[in-house]
Amino acid sequence: MKKIVISTGGGDAPGLNAVIYAVVHACYRRGWEVYGSRSGYAGLLDSDELQRLTLADVDGIYAIGGTILGSTNKGDPFATPVENLAGEVQVVDVSDKIIRNFQRMGFDAHIAIGGDGSLAIAQRFFEKGMPVIGVPKTIDNDLEATDRTFGFDTAVSTATEALDKLHSTAKSHDRVMVVEVMGRDSGWIALYSGISGGADAIFLPEIPFDIECICNKISDNELHGKDYAIVVVAEGARSSDGEVMNKGRGELGREEVILGGIGEWVAQQIRERTGKDTRSLVLGHLQRGGSPTTFDRLLALRFGAAAVRLIEEGVQGHMVALSAGHMVSVPLADAIKSRKKVDLNSDKVLAAREIGICLGD
Repeated sequence: MKKIVISTGGGDAPGLNAVIYAVVHACYRRGWEVYGSRSGYAGLLDSDELQRLTLADVDGIYAIGGTILGSTNKGDPFATPVENLAGEVQVVDVSDKIIRNFQRMGFDAHIAIGGDGSLAIAQRFFEKGMPVIGVPKTIDNDLEATDRTFGFDTAVSTATEALDKLHSTAKSHDRVMVVEVMGRDSGWIALYSGISGGADAIFLPEIPFDIECICNKISDNELHGKDYAIVVVAEGARSSDGEVMNKGRGELGREEVILGGIGEWVAQQIRERTGKDTRSLVLGHLQRGGSPTTFDRLLALRFGAAAVRLIEEGVQGHMVALSAGHMVSVPLADAIKSRKKVDLNSDKVLAAREIGICLGD
């Protein structure tokens, strides 16, 4: 009998619970025990944060968004902020304690569900001797080693639905609506939702944009009797002569820059240059919430089941991935090497150009 522990790290995504559901069911079919570590690795630091998972615990959760284990994007065990007796906050490495607890509790394998940051942590634990299997999770769809990550399809559906609703209000008031969606380094959500939602312009991190492009597009629309416009902007997009906009740095200044503000900046520029009534909307965490779509639900269930099969086969230090419609495994070290960018020569980008969408260049 094996004893497995699951953790969910980083930002939440629709489909996390479906992975947990599949892992628990696949393990129980084999007679294995499954535990969940709450809030990332907290359960491996404090046993009170460790939860035994039974079939009853996961009943029906595959259709629910979020994660029953909780998640955190501030839980790096290799750099954990700790307050000392003097009230000063110091960054310490508690990874050795986690390794000791993992071994003391008798775990045989760890299934780490997360994006590139969480999987990079999982890789470091593997290098320290922990048997790890990774499951890719990010709504940005920017992990190079897998064709898709769960959460992406739901995020795109949410963004597309928002764009559909904005068309009617924009048309009623002859307005330009600028919608900021997630996407730090890759513009997958912006591209997919922008094309599907009938956007007039899509600004991606991969293409530095010229603000005059959308202004010209708006003028062209008016010549053809269309007095409104929809602009989709990825949060990591930048103008051809500007930097990525951000709201500052995270806690202790050691975390990633918190992006945001590009949507309002684009709206202001359009307003000043065209005189059009222009409003901006940030979809933000709406894209992370809600029940997973059928595609994401099925993909997450497949990932969870495949992770258990890899453990049964004795595989360690790998990530499950979708490749050409099949479940495969790739080394974690390879999976986190680079971010997957939008291919500017892909048929989707070409289709956007063919139907008259301005991409900023």
